[in-house]
Amino acid sequence: MQLTSRPTPIRSLILSFIALIAFALGGCGDGGDHTSADTNDHDHGAEAGHDHGAEAGHDHGAEAGHDHDAEVSLGTATVGDIVVELAQGHGAIAAGKEGHLVVKLPYSDKGATVVRVWIGSSDRTMSYVGKGEYAASHNDYDAHAVAPDPLAADAMWWIEIEKPDGSKAVGSAKPITS
Repeated sequence: MQLTSRPTPIRSLILSFIALIAFALGGCGDGGDHTSADTNDHDHGAEAGHDHGAEAGHDHGAEAGHDHDAEVSLGTATVGDIVVELAQGHGAIAAGKEGHLVVKLPYSDKGATVVRVWIGSSDRTMSYVGKGEYAASHNDYDAHAVAPDPLAADAMWWIEIEKPDGSKAVGSAKPITS
């Protein structure tokens, strides 16, 4: 008689968490120190040893900002009392895959605001939170986040804006899915 183990919800949750941690620590594939899985607070510049040029599979345009031609507008979303413009890159979101969200604030703050995004539910369960990088050439924030696996059918892009005064607001937008 052969015994088989059936995945339990707890076991699936643990395996998903381990995979998420492994992905976060593997990060950009440079073998560098990526010890924070909570937020994407590490530097993604060339000075940090990351090559994010066209040769590395990323086209960041002629200036320091991202190439925004491949992004699809999601329209606007309300985050607290702020109406932001959103665009999604990297195609449709999918379980375990990285998504790209561009957040344009209705004011120019030269990068003083902290923008965080994640895909999933408002409580961030099983979500990788990405910190937006200010792109001066476009006056917006580029953020990357990995969708949880499994991905709920009602998953949303969640956007948290932390103003320089420390106040925070959270809002959401419907992502492009397959």
